[in-house]
Amino acid sequence: MTFLILAVIVLFVIAGIRVMSIAALSAELRNRRQDDIVTDAENRNQGNFWALFVIGLFAFFAWQLYAYKDKLLPEAASAHGPEIDMLFNVTLVLITIVFIGTHIVLAYQAYKHAGYKGKKAVYFAHSNKLEMIWTVIPAVVLTGLIAYGLTVWNDVIYPGAKDATVIELYSKQFDWTARYAGKDNVLGRSDFRSIGEGNDLGMMEDGKGDDDIIVKGEFHIVKDKPVLFKFRSRDVIHSAYMPHFRAQMNCVPGMETTFEFTPTITTAEMRKKLGNDKFNYVLLCNKICGAAHYNMQMDIIVETQEDYNKWLSEQKTWAQVRQPKTQTAEISNTPNTEPASGVDM
Repeated sequence: MTFLILAVIVLFVIAGIRVMSIAALSAELRNRRQDDIVTDAENRNQGNFWALFVIGLFAFFAWQLYAYKDKLLPEAASAHGPEIDMLFNVTLVLITIVFIGTHIVLAYQAYKHAGYKGKKAVYFAHSNKLEMIWTVIPAVVLTGLIAYGLTVWNDVIYPGAKDATVIELYSKQFDWTARYAGKDNVLGRSDFRSIGEGNDLGMMEDGKGDDDIIVKGEFHIVKDKPVLFKFRSRDVIHSAYMPHFRAQMNCVPGMETTFEFTPTITTAEMRKKLGNDKFNYVLLCNKICGAAHYNMQMDIIVETQEDYNKWLSEQKTWAQVRQPKTQTAEISNTPNTEPASGVDM
């Protein structure tokens, strides 16, 4: 049955081609060229319709920009955020100018130079002047844009603050874990071979990470104080994305990546600006890392130093978290030397 259906479809296609060939041959026999079927009036209409289409296209884009302006990047809440936004806006303006200019030229050419019987197009094989214009101008603009982008990137990615709070963001399918460096502001060593029950981060039992603090669900940072994030991944490539802070960095298995920024607006201040008491900054995964990718997020609380110190004092260190388990393990491994009840010794 499938073969018969396919055969019928192929026959219909062949028959259609033959019918068109016969029509073309018939027109030629009547000394009418196929191109002459399209009248001058139809050519003019095509030019008018193309111009109207471009105008409608511009109107549609303008409406989208107006209707969805609140879906663009949210207000920047980091020190480097305005630089990123300026780079984004400059790039968007340049692209928009080129887009509008080229489409106006295209619509004008279709409208102004619509074909009619007896009209011939000007033909030339080569123009050094045009080649120079459409090669040199884009090259100069793109070179300037790339140089500007690299300058912003260097300022953002290499701030080099010496007093930055060190936080590790550990990713796995499908959640985040934050680990704060202790009083020494140095993270303890970790190794994937140490991963086990109660030790998702692979913390090594060498005492160097005893003062580290591990938190889930949300993590806290201080307004106007730089934060140095170190990213790791257990399984696949994730992407740590913090839209309000204009920060994004891939988390790659087997290596450590970093990103540093300074938050400038507390959560409470942003809630007041937005008129939304439930607002929270958020850490997202910006890679499609699996079926539950949409669940991979973590709240970020930006607060004053005083509130941060209070919250931090309520958290347990790695040594405090693992101590009860260690004691339990030691008790369970202690041999029982007393005789069991009801047994003759």
